[in-house]
Amino acid sequence: MSKSLDQTDCKIIAALDSDSRRSLADIGKDIGLSGPAIGERVRQLREPGYIEGFGARVDLRRLGYTIQAVVRVKPRSGQLHIVEKMILEQPWFMSCDRVTGDDCYVARLALTDVAELDEILLPFHDRAETNTSIVKSSIFENRLPPLQPLG
Repeated sequence: MSKSLDQTDCKIIAALDSDSRRSLADIGKDIGLSGPAIGERVRQLREPGYIEGFGARVDLRRLGYTIQAVVRVKPRSGQLHIVEKMILEQPWFMSCDRVTGDDCYVARLALTDVAELDEILLPFHDRAETNTSIVKSSIFENRLPPLQPLG
């Protein structure tokens, strides 16, 4: 049976989302538990998949990716699986969602120069319609929704 999520678990998840490099003892001080108790709860949150992993937030601009684009992709008839494979194989696509509506996919690309759009998207034009918007700025990225205890 899967572990239910309580208010303490929600606080731990929020703390790790904010800074996954923070020590368990430090998180425990804020929550009112010992470091080992936090460690055990994190282990219990990982087993059923509430926490899938830990990662770094990377500043794409410092890596030379000064432009991001949102691309809506509408495969032509019979091309859905081929277009999806093309998206999966193209490393400039940072994320891609299957969506309802006129388009099938909404993807986000990282670019060093706007001219890269042609070389990235040109192979898609025989198989899909694309609509691209350049991201001017981001208000926020990858924010957790409000966490509620489950169970």
